[in-house]
Amino acid sequence: MNKIALVTGGSRGLGKDEAIQLAKKGFDVIITYHSNVEEAQRVVEEIQTVGQKGAALQLDITSSKNFDGFVKNLQGVLQEQLGASSFDVLINNAGTGHYAPYTDTTEEDFDKMVNIHLKAPYFLTQKLLPLLNDGGAILNTSSGLARFSYPGSSAYAIMKSGIETLTRYQAEELGRRHIRVNVIAPGAIATDFGGGRVRDNKELNTAIASRTALGRVGLADDIGSVAAFLCSDEAKWINGQRIEVSGGIHL
Repeated sequence: MNKIALVTGGSRGLGKDEAIQLAKKGFDVIITYHSNVEEAQRVVEEIQTVGQKGAALQLDITSSKNFDGFVKNLQGVLQEQLGASSFDVLINNAGTGHYAPYTDTTEEDFDKMVNIHLKAPYFLTQKLLPLLNDGGAILNTSSGLARFSYPGSSAYAIMKSGIETLTRYQAEELGRRHIRVNVIAPGAIATDFGGGRVRDNKELNTAIASRTALGRVGLADDIGSVAAFLCSDEAKWINGQRIEVSGGIHL
């Protein structure tokens, strides 16, 4: 039986490429989407084109009240569509940005970032652990902004610093089940994240490229293959690590 991966926020951007790259490595893949079911279904079709099974489930990560229902739905999809009762890999990818100066960031803005980038990976993962196979893998998602600072990203960036700390604790505490936990930290990527600001703002794109050793901003397919590797048996001795995938920005 093929191994099974769950990728949150897998209908577009980095999550989409991670899902496709996992399928190319022989995983069956379940993705989550927030609202665009058509976009999610197209990703499922791409997974199937690669020769693997795919499925999509709706998930709103902004409230932990949604998690019990999601876990129940996931169990149904595993049994009915994939013929399984558990899965092997979890990628906590879903998220959104917040761009405002520190002085203008409201408590509501801050709480939204907490719910999406801290509470969701913390408590959704906790609820999924009974379905995650021993010997499996978890990959969390941080950001280069946890290492270097760009004005206007304080609320988002400190959540990502928290995820890096969570990763080390998960790796330590889940090690008894031989579950590996790592965190990937992408640099600036030209996707629709943050309204497509890195992709569509030529001045920002050029500025970031000039600060990057490889001379350009990242693309989604720069990230997916690294994520798939970290979730595979090829990375079986990598655990509790932060892997920055940024082309060498701010070296």
